[in-house]
Amino acid sequence: MPNLHCGLRFLHWARKLRVVHSTLFRTTFRTVDLADSAACQAAVAWWEELTATGGEGMVVKPHDFVARGAKGLIQPALKVRGKEYLHLIYGMEYDSAENLPRLRQRSVRRKRSQALREFALGVEALERFVQRATLRATHRCDFGVLALESEPVDACL
Repeated sequence: MPNLHCGLRFLHWARKLRVVHSTLFRTTFRTVDLADSAACQAAVAWWEELTATGGEGMVVKPHDFVARGAKGLIQPALKVRGKEYLHLIYGMEYDSAENLPRLRQRSVRRKRSQALREFALGVEALERFVQRATLRATHRCDFGVLALESEPVDACL
């Protein structure tokens, strides 16, 4: 299972690299207490403002780098797209009353499974990198992710 300590060490180095190279930048983020309805409403308002001004959306992640729920690993991230972006993907009428039931019935099980496998491979690659494994050993994980991405899964999800 992914080693949290190695992942955090990698993040530490990534932050240091930001100082060294200008193409790396920090993204805007919010930490939201899901038990606080005002905090949740503020996050929704932030997302609405972000997408209304041309942003694609946001990525929602659990607070812990590796999070577990009752059924095991929790999906490491979920993209929450804005209306304009969804119009590009699904067409201008995606949110019409006759299309929404069809969209809601789409299964995300395969996409979620793929995301978890890609996450595990990514963490393994980070561990190998931090442990100074050979480039070949680290790249095996990268090629695994590329192979997963070539599987036929609905790209719109």
